[in-house]
Amino acid sequence: METPLTTPSHKIEALATLSPPSNSRTWQTAPHPSLPLVATACSDRTVRVYSLTSFTLLHSVAGGHKRSVRAVSWKPHTAGQSVLATGSFDASAGIWRREERGLEEDYTNRRVGGDEDDEEEDDADDYQFSCILDGHESEIKSLSWSPSGQYLATCSRDKSVWIWEELEDDNFETVAVLQEHDGDVKCVAWHPEEDLLASASYDDTVRLYREDADDWVQVSLISGHPQTVWWVQFEGSGMSKKDFRQAGSNGNEERSRHIDLLERSGPRLATCSDDCTVRVWRRIPKDTTGQGSLNAGIPSIIRSFSVDEAWIQEAILPKRHDRAVYSVSWSQRTGMIVSAGSDGKIVVYRERWKDQTNGITTTGEVDNPTTQDAEFSPTEWVVVAELFSAHDVFEINHVCWAKRSDKGRRSEDEEVIVSTGDDGEVRVWTVSEEGV
Repeated sequence: METPLTTPSHKIEALATLSPPSNSRTWQTAPHPSLPLVATACSDRTVRVYSLTSFTLLHSVAGGHKRSVRAVSWKPHTAGQSVLATGSFDASAGIWRREERGLEEDYTNRRVGGDEDDEEEDDADDYQFSCILDGHESEIKSLSWSPSGQYLATCSRDKSVWIWEELEDDNFETVAVLQEHDGDVKCVAWHPEEDLLASASYDDTVRLYREDADDWVQVSLISGHPQTVWWVQFEGSGMSKKDFRQAGSNGNEERSRHIDLLERSGPRLATCSDDCTVRVWRRIPKDTTGQGSLNAGIPSIIRSFSVDEAWIQEAILPKRHDRAVYSVSWSQRTGMIVSAGSDGKIVVYRERWKDQTNGITTTGEVDNPTTQDAEFSPTEWVVVAELFSAHDVFEINHVCWAKRSDKGRRSEDEEVIVSTGDDGEVRVWTVSEEGV
């Protein structure tokens, strides 16, 4: 089938390259939950913390790992302090802390390499290495704090997912070691509203876990990608109903039913894969599901059936990538999805009602195989912008949305795209409607 041809309604434009770049490959960039900062995991065993106000380097976090830092994650809800978790190819996770002076701190002018008189103050301002978390047998590929900050999840090439609970500062307890995957685990991500964890793997599956009777268990198996699943991310809390209510059901019974379904299903899940696709999955609300349909692929262990969940494929987004898609990010403000990967391309998608054109035209056959639910859905995903060779000839390892914080921002809630590549650079891009 032909890939749908669209007339993009948005444009992606270069805003800045974070300076100075790393001299080695960069793996992932994580926006701070409350400050105009991003942290980047680098192959040179450091984490580089940049300002999104001045696009300059503020801190180079080093000394805690013996090999490349593969993943970073900021802990939420840490007033007066920034807490950063790092995952490394040395099989360990590190916890770093820095006291913050507050949002009034000048992130515009401060940068690494200031005057000699400031050296003592800069040392005091650095991130302090707090503790090391050991247990994995091979490199850590991803880590993520739960929305409450109570749990930290890590995953590894050793095929396991670990869940750690912070009892108090620098005192972590292992509460679960999950070994359901048959291959390298590439990514972990938490549900924004529940203590529900998702993991993606080289075994082509996504698995979901939650606590039941003081034990963490697998509650669902998602198998639809025919190749490695590289990344997984949940939709933002409440995004579905907010976005669609803004679009308006206009008395349309089909749309109203769909909004109600999304409210009962909760945030959806986006995945991307070696199969060059980005897919969206939705949970079937419990009140419409018989228990008998929930157990496919679930390990035979004794537990409450009430924790089992069924997730179905809702959509395969229009295929724009011709090589592995490494990363996908779901905007919590607009509901748009961005993807990037081995082909060096950045693609932005937007969901719309099927009878809503908004200046976007589609020709040719849609390369979306029928799923359990997609043919009945009144919505569809369209490509609104794409950018080729975003990092020249280099692969893009990670892409994410971040709040725009520089002087050129057009509104308080404007977002930018942050891409991280094999060239050692972290680039910032604006996304705007054509003609605006």
